Amino acid sequence: MQRSAGILLHPTALPGSWPIGDLGEQAFGFVDFLSEAGQSVWQILPLGPTGYGHSPYNTLSAFAGNTALIDLQQLIASQDLDRVLVEAAVNNCAGISFHQVHSVKHRLLETAKRNFFHRRSPERCDNFARFCRHNADWLDDFGLFMAIKDAFNNQPWSDWPESLRRHQPDAIAAWRDSHVAQCDLYKYQQYVFYEQWQTLKRYANRKGVKIFGDIPIFVAYDSADVWANQHLFQLDAEGMPLAVAGVPPDYFSSTGQRWGNPLYNWQAHLAEDFHWWTRRFIHQLQQCDMIRIDHFRGFQACWSIPAGEKTAVNGHWEEAPGRKLLEKLQTINAKMPIIAEDLGVITEDVEELRDDFGLPGMNILQFAFDSGPDNPYLPENQAANSLVYTGTHDNDTTLGWWRSLPQVQKERIRDYLGKPRPEMPWNLIELAMASPARLCIIPCQDILGLDKSARFNTPGRATGNWQWQLSPEMLTDDLARRLRKLTASYHRCADKSAGD
Repeated sequence: MQRSAGILLHPTALPGSWPIGDLGEQAFGFVDFLSEAGQSVWQILPLGPTGYGHSPYNTLSAFAGNTALIDLQQLIASQDLDRVLVEAAVNNCAGISFHQVHSVKHRLLETAKRNFFHRRSPERCDNFARFCRHNADWLDDFGLFMAIKDAFNNQPWSDWPESLRRHQPDAIAAWRDSHVAQCDLYKYQQYVFYEQWQTLKRYANRKGVKIFGDIPIFVAYDSADVWANQHLFQLDAEGMPLAVAGVPPDYFSSTGQRWGNPLYNWQAHLAEDFHWWTRRFIHQLQQCDMIRIDHFRGFQACWSIPAGEKTAVNGHWEEAPGRKLLEKLQTINAKMPIIAEDLGVITEDVEELRDDFGLPGMNILQFAFDSGPDNPYLPENQAANSLVYTGTHDNDTTLGWWRSLPQVQKERIRDYLGKPRPEMPWNLIELAMASPARLCIIPCQDILGLDKSARFNTPGRATGNWQWQLSPEMLTDDLARRLRKLTASYHRCADKSAGD
C-alpha cells in the first residue's frame, strides 16, 4: 500500500434535490472533486437497504443495495420514468423528511418497473435476466422477503405465519408463484441500483479513485439473511434469538452495549466451509476495491448476551473461528484488501489475528490525547501498515470535538502541536497527513471545517442520525487546491491524470 489519502462520505450525504443523496450527477461530481484534490480513496459506509432508524449498520440484507440512492434522472434517460412525473415529485419534495424520501422513491420505482416490463427493451431485458441469474443465491430470497413484508404491513419475519416464518419449502414455493410481480419489483430495483453503482465505480476507478467499503460483522435479525438461513444463527426452534451481540461494560458504560444482532452458529458455518461468508465477501469485492470489517475483534471472540437480558452485563466471551474464516477468504483473494476495525479495548489475540494476516488497523487522532506518550493513536506510535483518521462517522466533527474539550486537554494538544492558537480542524488534518500510516482518511465534514451540527452519528442515540447532507456549493475549487497542496506535501497525492 503506497502512501495515499481519501475522504469519508456516505452517498446519502451527497447534495441533491432530495433530502438524501443519490448516485447521479452529484456523485460523479464528488469523484471529480476527489481527483482534483489529489485524493485516491472514497470511503463509504455499508450500502444496504436500511430499516428502522436508517442505520447503514442495520440493514434488511447483507447483499442488497439501498434503493433510496437510485438516481431517477438515469431512469428518465432509459425511458423507465417520465421526466414530467419526476420533476413533479422533485417539486413536491420540499419539506419532506429523510424518512419520507424512501416511500416517495418506492412509488416512483413501482412505476419505473411497470414501464420497464411493458417496454421490454431487448438489451435491458437481457441485462436484467443476467443480473437475476448471477445474483439468484441472494436476490430470490430478498425479493420474496420484501414481498412478504409488504403483504404483512412490514412486520418482522418473526411475526409471519408459521409456514413462512420457518421458511418451509412448500409455502415458499407457493408464495413465490403467486407473487411474481411483487418479487420482480424488488429484483428490478436491485438491478437498477447495481447498474448505477457499477457505472459510478467504473468512473471513480478511471479517475484513479478507489472505493473503500464496509462490512458490518453482524447482520440485523429482521433481514433476509437470517430469515432464509436460520440454521446459520443462534436461534431457537421458533426462530427467536438465543443470544445477541454487544460489548461488555467498560469505562464508557457501566452496563455495556446490547446491540441485539443474532450471533452466528459458527459450527454450521464451519460445516458449510463458510459458504455464506465467502459469497458475502465475493459480492462486496465486486462493489468495492477494499473493505473494512466493522468490529473485527468479533472474528476472534464475540460478547454473547442471553437474548432475554436487557443490558450487556450478564454476557460472556464466545470464541469465533476467525482464523479459519480468513484462511478461507485468502483462497478467494490472496491480496486480502481488508482493513480491520480494531478500535476500543483490543486484546493481544485480536492483534495477533490481525497481524498474522497482514491486515491494516485503524488510528483515530481524536483519541490520541487522552493519556500519555504511550497512547497508541499518537502519530509516533502508529504502524506504517495502518490507517489514520481525524475521526470517524461515529465521532463528533473535529471542530465540535475541539470545542468540547476541557482546557487542560486543549493545552496538551497545543503543546504537542507547538501551536498556541491551533487552527482546527486543519492542524489535526495536517497531523493525520504527516502520520506514518500509509492511508489517511478525513471525514468530509472536517475538510469543510463544520461544527457538531454536522455530526453524522451519535452511538446510542436512537433517532436523528445519518441525516447530514452536503450543500452543492461546499466543495469549492479553492478547497480542492488547499487539500491537494497539503496532501502533496506529505507524499500522499494521487496523480491527477491517473486513468484519464
